[in-house]
Amino acid sequence: MRIAIIGTGNVGRALARGWARAGHGIIIGTRNPGEPGVANLARQIRAETAAPSVAAAAGEVVTLALPWSIAEAAVKALGELSGKIVIDCMNPLAVVGGVIGLDRSHGASGAEAVAGWLPGARVVKTLNQVGHEVMSDNARMAHRPVMFMAGDDDAAKAAVGHLLTDLGLEPLDAGDLAKARLLEPFAMVWINQALARGKGRAWAFAAVHQN
Repeated sequence: MRIAIIGTGNVGRALARGWARAGHGIIIGTRNPGEPGVANLARQIRAETAAPSVAAAAGEVVTLALPWSIAEAAVKALGELSGKIVIDCMNPLAVVGGVIGLDRSHGASGAEAVAGWLPGARVVKTLNQVGHEVMSDNARMAHRPVMFMAGDDDAAKAAVGHLLTDLGLEPLDAGDLAKARLLEPFAMVWINQALARGKGRAWAFAAVHQN
């Protein structure tokens, strides 16, 4: 599958490596293809690079891995993506009073905002509940990390579920896109433990079943 990844930060790079390792074709959407980190990554995983809108048009799946502060303008600049599967792995984070948190109430979500910016796109919220380290390297973990997803299109979620499996994650369907209102606050639990409570970043949630 050809996957366009929009964003070249830690998350975008981790996903590019993981999916390339699983045999997918990667198109890195970037305004700076000559930047050394981007160029090295593209060479290492044999990825294409293109302007974000060109990459999005060429990808069968488009993954948004952007800082929330620039997301609206960057996503709207991608152009017409009606019918495409769009993975939203962003969390709508903001710092208020020196404390990091979500920039919206529990009655709204960043994923629903993304769907509004991309009319007709098949948006799936996922890959927002763990750090980039686990996205790219989880084979040695005692339990398979779980990754919830939410979206209104069952076929899109099924396709994304396969991509999550390719990353070594266990996909669990949380329901329609409005359930992103649960998944984004859930990500704050990971962030709190990782950054404020001293647990570090190399861990993930797992679904452990009783025998």
